[in-house]
Amino acid sequence: SVPIAKQLASIKALRKGSDLEKAFATAALVYNSYADPESKLSKAETKSLLQSQFGHFIQGQENKPKYQEIISSLDEESENKINFEDFMIFLVSLTLMSDLLQEIKNVKTTK
Repeated sequence: SVPIAKQLASIKALRKGSDLEKAFATAALVYNSYADPESKLSKAETKSLLQSQFGHFIQGQENKPKYQEIISSLDEESENKINFEDFMIFLVSLTLMSDLLQEIKNVKTTK
């Protein structure tokens, strides 16, 4: 498989794209590299992908009710498939409840 960075570099429209655009493109490329031919992932694959590719955001969150709610929803009927939009909702949800988000908010920026 082609590395994500190389795939990202091949998208002409993103050559001058913002970091935010590149971040979302990266999420889409990662999702697509794991998705089936119908562009869907099983809930079990989604859980595994989030845990492996988003580990720094979810590390230490296991005892939070919101984290448990998100993960338990992926454990229910784990063979059921989700689409990219649902994947992004899980990704954003985990970001919003993560302790890492507070650390990111505390980073000093220079202008």
